[in-house]
Amino acid sequence: MPRRWLRVAAVQMHAGDDIEKNAREVVDRLNACARDRVDVVAFHEGVLFGYCDHPDFWADLDQSRIERAERQIVRACRDIGIAAVVGSTHQEQGRRFNSLLVVDRDGSVRGRYGKIHLAGERWFEPSQHLPVYSLCGVPCCFLICHDIRYPELVRLPAAAGAQVCFFCSCESPVTYEHKLSAYRAMPISRATENGIYVVMSNAPADPKDIDRAGSSHGESKIIHPDGNVMAEAGFFSDEIVIRRLDLREASRSVAMRAVNDVTCLSGWMKDGVRLVDGGIA
Repeated sequence: MPRRWLRVAAVQMHAGDDIEKNAREVVDRLNACARDRVDVVAFHEGVLFGYCDHPDFWADLDQSRIERAERQIVRACRDIGIAAVVGSTHQEQGRRFNSLLVVDRDGSVRGRYGKIHLAGERWFEPSQHLPVYSLCGVPCCFLICHDIRYPELVRLPAAAGAQVCFFCSCESPVTYEHKLSAYRAMPISRATENGIYVVMSNAPADPKDIDRAGSSHGESKIIHPDGNVMAEAGFFSDEIVIRRLDLREASRSVAMRAVNDVTCLSGWMKDGVRLVDGGIA
């Protein structure tokens, strides 16, 4: 029988370039969410490395530090029975990706989502993988920051079965006022144009250094499939936004119409859905 409810959290937290400290903070938030009976917790893009943009950081990075931090998080998920989507970085065949570690509540690593459309990050390469992973029995898809500008990265997984999109970002600082309207509109659009939930975790603004790398404009949010914002964090706050999702309302109806309505694009859309790895529809 399909699951009806999913309790989700979007964590908005300050993170620096201390990987070990960030991992401890992530585990602390996981424990707090477990006490609040959360099923799946999302953290922002690059939370494990504080979305650091210093060339020396990347030149000197010992990848085993990231791997140890990830193992710590995986153990915590297993021990307390909670699923997590965590901003990280991994390597495959010498190529480095800006990625999300996707862990289910039994500690099994479902996989990774790598950022597909980069935004000038010189230390990463674009991923070529568009997955749907099951978390707590619910098919989910994923976006990282700049990916939000490409609607097909949600449309195709939604048509393939995803009911929840976890959008993890570290967008421009709050001082980039000309971008804030679009930043608000795009995740809302991805929800309503597909008929699925969007859970957005973004880095907060840093009141002590408002333009520093690794800070953003906050406003982490949980969005209903009808486009209404169910809950939202502030600009500067370190907080956790939690809501219970009624999965019956994530019908994917608009995404399915885009594929199944008889139009000049329907064949093209069906071909696109076949690109999704792990889809169920």
